[in-house]
Amino acid sequence: MNRRRQYAFRPKGRKGNFDRRPRIPKIRPGADAELKKVFSSIGVPDKKPFKPDPFQLEALSAIERTDCLVTVPTGAGKTWIAQQAMARIHRKGGRSWYASPLKALSNTKYGEFSEIFGAENVGILTGDRKENPDAPVIVGTTEILRNQLYDAMYQGVSLLTDLVILDEAHFLGDEDRGVVWEEIMIYLPARIPLLLLSATIGNANIIAKWLSSIRLKECIVVEETKRPVPLYPIFFHPSGTLIPLTSRKSPGKSRPHKKVSDYVNSKNPPLLAPPHKLPPFGEIVRVLNKYRLLPAIFFLKSRADCDNALDLCADIPTLDENRKARRSQRIQELVAQSPHIARHRQLWHLEHLGVGAHHSGQLPVWKLVLETLMTEGLLDTVFATSTVAAGVNFPARTIVLLNSDRFNGKDFLPLSPTEFHQMTGRAGRRGMDNIGFGVTVPGKFMDIRLTAKLLSSPPSDVDSQIKINFSMALNLLLSHTPDQVEDLLEKSFATYMIIKARKKRRACKFLKDEHKRLWQDFLHHLNFLKDTGYVTEEGALTADGIWASQLRVDQPLMIAQGFRLGIFPESDPALLAAMITLFVNERESDDNIEKMFKPKTLLTTFHKVKTSLEPFAKRMTDRGFDVKPLFLRPAATLYAWAVGQSWEKVLSVAKIEEGDLAMLILRTADNLRHVRNLTRVFPEAAKTSARSIKLIMRYPVVMDYDI
Repeated sequence: MNRRRQYAFRPKGRKGNFDRRPRIPKIRPGADAELKKVFSSIGVPDKKPFKPDPFQLEALSAIERTDCLVTVPTGAGKTWIAQQAMARIHRKGGRSWYASPLKALSNTKYGEFSEIFGAENVGILTGDRKENPDAPVIVGTTEILRNQLYDAMYQGVSLLTDLVILDEAHFLGDEDRGVVWEEIMIYLPARIPLLLLSATIGNANIIAKWLSSIRLKECIVVEETKRPVPLYPIFFHPSGTLIPLTSRKSPGKSRPHKKVSDYVNSKNPPLLAPPHKLPPFGEIVRVLNKYRLLPAIFFLKSRADCDNALDLCADIPTLDENRKARRSQRIQELVAQSPHIARHRQLWHLEHLGVGAHHSGQLPVWKLVLETLMTEGLLDTVFATSTVAAGVNFPARTIVLLNSDRFNGKDFLPLSPTEFHQMTGRAGRRGMDNIGFGVTVPGKFMDIRLTAKLLSSPPSDVDSQIKINFSMALNLLLSHTPDQVEDLLEKSFATYMIIKARKKRRACKFLKDEHKRLWQDFLHHLNFLKDTGYVTEEGALTADGIWASQLRVDQPLMIAQGFRLGIFPESDPALLAAMITLFVNERESDDNIEKMFKPKTLLTTFHKVKTSLEPFAKRMTDRGFDVKPLFLRPAATLYAWAVGQSWEKVLSVAKIEEGDLAMLILRTADNLRHVRNLTRVFPEAAKTSARSIKLIMRYPVVMDYDI
């Protein structure tokens, strides 16, 4: 893992200033004179009757005629377009499909649309929830929509809907999941209008032209660059003085303010905290409160930093006793619906200080409580990782940045314009704020010049992330010959982008290489499927290939091979859940587990599965395919949960944060649902998997969505 990161204050020809003994001044709230006028504009805008923005009306007109890609800043009002488009379809007796990247976001939209169209007219499909699936308005995750397209192609029918809305369409460029968005765009029948709702992206016109070329109909781009609430950037000097981050003398160039430049260029600048120590967040919150900049979201680099930040706020005085009383009452209402919250170690901070931590290591129910309190105006500060910036309705008056880079799972990389604008998009609540603020806090990993530059940087381009996997190969072969699959691959966004660059010879060469790479990769998968009996020499699926195609999971062949060998415990729901989680887990494990949590039946089944699959796994790795190792700990964890052990005991087995444990259980349930679909060929396993799901999908993993 590459963790190299550059010091922010290193003057040319000198060692980093953090090599010197740091100067840490006492924080005293102050504000530069230039901010007086800006701060005077803070307040709540006058209430006005809702009037659609021109871009909203333009998009609504476009989707009535053809496809439409809407690219606008976060919080600009994309959902209104979707609501009106669905309402128009609904009035005509038609059907709509609204797809989002996150289950939590799908649940939120399900609630919103149920109020608009009536609960009887709205259904939800997220894997975890399947309610009213034949409703005229369906809300679901993008993967569910893609799977429905697979089934429709196999059955030779068209998807039963009259409008598809892809929310957060910029996920097309997501390294892990972008392929799903691209597949939907390629497979969706042209008769079905496609409405794409996206954050601002740099190459919207290119994406639209690509869609027009493969769907043989115009895709109209509707673009809005103006934020619904203006953003003002501020620099937090370690003395506690707030300074404009950028100079007003260079409009559009976002050059650092002279006082900020003086700080950056100083030989030994004062710091908020010693290296490797968190800054005094309580003092920072005091300064923000003095100038009416709360509520605020602090974006921190890690889960641990978010949690540890709470203790640094312990001396914050109660800012509003009446508000604290309302917050306490609301928390009690939420606790009554979700008792697990009453035991949460951060409840005291939430109730008494109005501060909370929000990150992926927490249970969904806890994150929902935080989002509820923040949305209702009952919290002052939330410490969050950058995951809260995407796909969650979680606004504040101010966002605070402490790092100008982001860990992508492999490396620390500078923030891209898109990531930066998603974070700053949370600053300024439409209808609640006249102005939003982005505060930059200096520190070891904050490049102040980069932050200033990002303010005026154009949005990032979205690149194709299409790649071949066994699930895709099997499902395409359900309804296509290999030659037809090659035609589909020629429709990829990657191929189109290179074709458009013909004037550059190197790009033309890359076009051939890119298409060749996709096609060769497909053939590589195809040949292995032939060699292992899932595909005939003529390129058609065998009987095994047909049922294996229903395993739309990360490791379909490993699970399929387990069923072929008959090594899974098909009549024991707890053991089946434990064995299926082996193919979900992506963490290394020491497997040094207490004896009480590894009963003989679990150990015997685990070793049987592991040793039986080793030859097939070696065969895959010898051919260059990635196979995850199998560890006992996740199996012991799921087994303990499935047989009824308490959440606290299961956490002690898992040795991971409870949010990660919940995700392991949820992903295992997703895999079990695909096993449940194998009723025709493995009826007992399919029946048992349904029982497995009931055993593991219980509180606090699942929750009351009406919280």
